[in-house]
Amino acid sequence: MSFSNEITFFFSALGAFNGFLLSIYFALKAEKKNFSNYFLALLLLVLSIRIIKSVFFYFNPNLSNVFIQIGLSACILIGPFLYLYLKNHTNKGKLNWQAHTLPYFIGITTLGIFYPYVEHRFIWARWIVKGIYLQWFIYIILSFKFIEPSLKKIKVKGRIKNIDIWILSIYFGVIFILLAYLIAPYTSYIVGALSFSFVLYLIILLTIFKSNKTSSFFEEKGRYENKDIDESLLEKIREGFPKIKEKELFLNPNITLEKVAKELKISKHVLSQYLNEKLNKSFSTFINELRIQKAQELLLSKENYTIESIGYDSGFNSKSTFFSAFKKVIGQTPSEYRKT
Repeated sequence: MSFSNEITFFFSALGAFNGFLLSIYFALKAEKKNFSNYFLALLLLVLSIRIIKSVFFYFNPNLSNVFIQIGLSACILIGPFLYLYLKNHTNKGKLNWQAHTLPYFIGITTLGIFYPYVEHRFIWARWIVKGIYLQWFIYIILSFKFIEPSLKKIKVKGRIKNIDIWILSIYFGVIFILLAYLIAPYTSYIVGALSFSFVLYLIILLTIFKSNKTSSFFEEKGRYENKDIDESLLEKIREGFPKIKEKELFLNPNITLEKVAKELKISKHVLSQYLNEKLNKSFSTFINELRIQKAQELLLSKENYTIESIGYDSGFNSKSTFFSAFKKVIGQTPSEYRKT
């Protein structure tokens, strides 16, 4: 084996080996026992099985046909495990993992028994493998809705979180690996294995440089996970919200989440959850928007007031904070708004 082949074998095989280790880590050693970890572990496991088959077949064409069949069969669960991981991670809808795994597992096992690879290579190459790749692609399409919120954050230049980076890395990493296998007949069979190593190491680097050191592999703390606000509390918040504007609580420059929650007679945690989940706003953003509405009224009605004094009268505690908040929400400076 030449030196270049040795390097290729090393990196491709190391990627598959690390994939096995990470699958064990997520299944057994992850600090946060989130059920989605197990789907991620299984996703890495079936990917690693497929990759290790590619590596050894590339460097040893006389590889046992049984091992080749196992490697190809593992692909049928890549799409379902990606879908289940993202769905469970984003908590969207009921999770029926049996329907997405057992039929495929039973189906590919049955095909393997009645049409073993060793005797039906043509059928596997012409129909079964292509069917598996098609199913993989379909699950990628079905999984798109789970990463759509993260993509929207990027589109509107919102604050993208570590968990968004992690989910997008997993999703597009799996797409990259599929594409590598699809173009392998036109390039090299080892491209799929190398792509897995590349994606795996890229995700590991993202993990190393993540800002949240207390979480495990981008498993950021879900502050409101599995804690829906009771309907009676929701009604109480809706009825009490007008009080914030009527009493002009936002004019107090020292207003806090706790003070507003006390006025509404709810806990500050419930109020914070309501603002984040229902209004998609932080408390400071919510208060600043009310202050800016007040500032707009004053800018038009109090023409003899200076802009700085209007900022203070609207609840802002500094001129710079008022100007930056106003420009961010309205798209104009206070003086520009007054002129137009």
